[in-house]
Amino acid sequence: MTMMSRRFRGFFPVVVDVETGGFNASKDALLEIAAVSLQFDEQGYLKISNRWHFHVEPFEGANIEQSSLDFTGIDPFNPLRGAVSEKVALNEIYKGVKVEQKQAECQRSVLVGHNPGFDLGFLMAASERINTKRNPFHPFTTFDTATMAGLALGQTVLARACQTAGISFDSEQAHSALYDTEKTAELFCYIVNRWKKLGGWPLGD
Repeated sequence: MTMMSRRFRGFFPVVVDVETGGFNASKDALLEIAAVSLQFDEQGYLKISNRWHFHVEPFEGANIEQSSLDFTGIDPFNPLRGAVSEKVALNEIYKGVKVEQKQAECQRSVLVGHNPGFDLGFLMAASERINTKRNPFHPFTTFDTATMAGLALGQTVLARACQTAGISFDSEQAHSALYDTEKTAELFCYIVNRWKKLGGWPLGD
């Protein structure tokens, strides 16, 4: 059994962040998605492994709120975005995740996110739209770095939690899916690794 499989009891953690055209996963557009996989180094510390990032074309009939675009700064119809369909984006992410999940000897991937219910909702809605047959992600289990940071650092806002942990955070780059995913991944690794340093794991098999 690999260290990853033992540490997270068969779950393979993958950090995911989405940028969208609103808050309704079934009606609003998925505009950007990033995913970051993780692995343990030889000393047993968690670190970033691989990254996937896609700008996404709004699905047919998708709703897009102007307030969401004002917040993210995304122009969904700018040809320079290089946007791809939901099917291309998710299939590429799922293909890479499945390979690493298998290498880690894990049975299912689990979405790691900062308030991850939002990201998981959009991921699952998009998966349903494209008829995904083998979604590697658990349909409802998540690891929430907002809750973890509240416990470990006394902060629940991503920027403040990162700053408290000594992780650099540029507010001007925030609300880009890739940047937020990488910072969330760094925060998750920091908390998991800090727990290890404090003697909190392993607790036995």
